[in-house]
Amino acid sequence: MKRQIHGLSASTPANDIPEGLYLVRVQRARYRWHKLKPFYELSFYVLQPEALVGGAISARLYCSPKALWKLAWFLRDFSYCQELLEQDEIDVHALVGLQGVVQISFEIINGCSTVKLNAFAPATDWEHLIMSPASPEVA
Repeated sequence: MKRQIHGLSASTPANDIPEGLYLVRVQRARYRWHKLKPFYELSFYVLQPEALVGGAISARLYCSPKALWKLAWFLRDFSYCQELLEQDEIDVHALVGLQGVVQISFEIINGCSTVKLNAFAPATDWEHLIMSPASPEVA
């Protein structure tokens, strides 16, 4: 007997969310300690585009010394509490509910497809980012 299981192949993302730009809200955040690469495990709720509202995106945001620039970028664009930022503190409870734009892609690491957070932007930039210039029609 054969059975088809969506996402079993390493080349197919297990996630139904395609690569691209999304307006999201942080649904859950957890700190995970690792000797070489500590990270925050983030779960996002998709707010836009309309066709994918309610979808979920799970990704890691590393906080090793080499990756702090990306964590700071995320916190700044998602309007994390400035006072906590100035004190070099991250409160996972303060992360929940923050909104912003993420650009995601998929990469295969050790045979598993994972979500890669490529870029961030403030939620207020969503309309500007999704507008594409009208392409001139060729007659």
